[in-house]
Amino acid sequence: MKKIFSFFIIVIGVFAILLQSCNKEPDIDKSTMIDGGALPDPSIAHPEKYLVSYAYPTPTQLQLLSPVVIAVHGYSATTWEWDEFRHWSDSVGHFMTSQVLLGGHGRSYEEFKKANWHDWQKPILDEFNRLKNLGYKNISVIGSSTAGPLILNLIYTGAFSTGNMPNQVIFVDPIIIASSKLLSLVNIVGPVISYTETSLDPKEMGHYYQYRPQESLNELQDLLNITRKKLEDGIQLPTGLNLTVYKSLKDPSADPYSAVLLYKGISTSGGEKPDIRMVDSDLHVFTNLQGRKAYSAKDKALQIKTFREIDLIISPGFLKR
Repeated sequence: MKKIFSFFIIVIGVFAILLQSCNKEPDIDKSTMIDGGALPDPSIAHPEKYLVSYAYPTPTQLQLLSPVVIAVHGYSATTWEWDEFRHWSDSVGHFMTSQVLLGGHGRSYEEFKKANWHDWQKPILDEFNRLKNLGYKNISVIGSSTAGPLILNLIYTGAFSTGNMPNQVIFVDPIIIASSKLLSLVNIVGPVISYTETSLDPKEMGHYYQYRPQESLNELQDLLNITRKKLEDGIQLPTGLNLTVYKSLKDPSADPYSAVLLYKGISTSGGEKPDIRMVDSDLHVFTNLQGRKAYSAKDKALQIKTFREIDLIISPGFLKR
């Protein structure tokens, strides 16, 4: 049965190749696509509007004691993925938010193509270290989709130095296993197809890469393979660090079984399991609704409910409303 399934997957992969244009380079519209390089992520030109470390280079004592959340987007996305969370958190006023742009993202197709997953990861640690060096005491990290394994890697490799760990880590729809099993074939079909194209809603244009070079897909698959193997071996979180995971039940991009692997593979220093919260949604990164063609009142209610829960996790000392 397994052989039949494997053959079926290969057939699908070959069929995808046949459908792919023979053109090795995508047809990029520079006026509408971030791929073209003319629409860079705004955090590049104005980091002070997105990163707390740049906004407050000489923080007050009150700011140093206030919680800071480093919000990290996923593969092929930009800081835009956490705009709604940032706007909501600013209105509540319980914590400050740093929106980190992954390395190689938000610039151009060519920059995306040549960046590896270590490059993607670097700005997360850079912002964390800047905040720590400035004296911030209460720093949490929240990541969507691919940011999940990137952050997890920083934890289990010890990149966050001893005594300088995040206070809380939160994942939203982390990907350990892709919903599309074709990603596992990228090493075979990638060199032939050169890139894949994703369908974006009109308002998402300029905020996500429409074209995904096979080199970046290879990096994504490598990251997922490494993370999955590490979870199989077991990951113990450092003392005092807690992990909360939100996962859509019907995620079209990150297989919901990703949450199971995180639950089985991770434990706290006290032997407890991470807090896994499965949510009734069919959206990937359900906390980001802007730009979608349509979403329901139920989706909006879930988004705000989740924002409030995240607020309670990272800033429990503040009066909640």
